[in-house]
Amino acid sequence: MQVKVYNTEAKVVGSLELSEEVFGCEYNEPLIHQAVVAYQANQRQGTKSALTRTEVRGGGIKPWRQKGTGRARQGSIRAPQWIKGGVVFAPKPRDFRKKLNKKMKAQAFRSAISYKVANNELVVVDEIKLAAPKTKLVAQILKNFSFDKRTLLLVTGESADVVRAGANIEKLTVTDALLANIYELVSNYAIIATKDAIQKIEEAYSL
Repeated sequence: MQVKVYNTEAKVVGSLELSEEVFGCEYNEPLIHQAVVAYQANQRQGTKSALTRTEVRGGGIKPWRQKGTGRARQGSIRAPQWIKGGVVFAPKPRDFRKKLNKKMKAQAFRSAISYKVANNELVVVDEIKLAAPKTKLVAQILKNFSFDKRTLLLVTGESADVVRAGANIEKLTVTDALLANIYELVSNYAIIATKDAIQKIEEAYSL
């Protein structure tokens, strides 16, 4: 599987052979959906909390006697019908995590990135070197490729200047190739990856 390799000025400078077992997989939408749902669920903190009537401070004494006052019987001023009373079925912190085994997660990643390749939504660049960690330099690269939609830029760990320079661009996500997740692949319209990033992905996701 051959793809063109561009420089940062969007000019073809060569070609690259992609691994069939990583970038040529069959599109598996149910598996990708399952992986995305699991990722989003795992981002939830589950920190909502309120107090029940047993946890609200006070209310230990009966407000008035059971009979003879003409008022409704009450056992505590911290019952739910009272102001400052406890909450009925109060929300409590919970764990929303969904488990997805490693093989399924890896296959979902291969399937998603293969879909991008098949639809010409993956652009491989030779390398990205910036004279300085300036946002306008990364913005110019996107402009050269005419990318005005959500774009994922995959780099390697040595590209700290690129990560810093691209952090302020609204429709751009810059991430290390080994840290990229399934949600980033499917939520971005196009992917730009350096040759080093492609190599890292092939090493990590080869069968």
